[in-house]
Amino acid sequence: MKEFTHFDAKGQARMVDVTGKTETYREAEAAGEIVMAPGTFELVKMGGMKKGDVLAVARVAAIMGVKETARLIPMCHPLLIGGVTAEFFLTEKEAKIEARVRVTTSGQTGVEMEALTGVNIALLTIYDMCKAVDKEMVIGNIRLIIKKGGKSGYYRREEEKSWQE
Repeated sequence: MKEFTHFDAKGQARMVDVTGKTETYREAEAAGEIVMAPGTFELVKMGGMKKGDVLAVARVAAIMGVKETARLIPMCHPLLIGGVTAEFFLTEKEAKIEARVRVTTSGQTGVEMEALTGVNIALLTIYDMCKAVDKEMVIGNIRLIIKKGGKSGYYRREEEKSWQE
């Protein structure tokens, strides 16, 4: 079993020292979903929410979330983000919206936490914009899909593909 890297030999929390690590291309994609009432789903899909275009706002929120990750997650390093893409996939049958966020950088540490944070913030934004008409929405299934770069190399969740593959 691998060891946790955010604890020192005494078990104290620490930020991993990446000073000596080589800069490499890093990429991560994460996903999550929000399930809502069919009527709420239709309002989002048709752009009928009074607060505006829910998915456009959620896309901007995802990007902002990625950029703020180091301020939100205590042991994350502030990173120079190369790029962020946020996409939404609507499944009418289940009244579900899946958010996918892809983050890239060239650096000494990965962007998995940034992608996961972007997904969470996008989904919370959808919830916030729709809560006046549907308080029963459920956010879940948040997961890492792909990770590229660094010492641990390539990871891809077996049962899923990137939306860009």
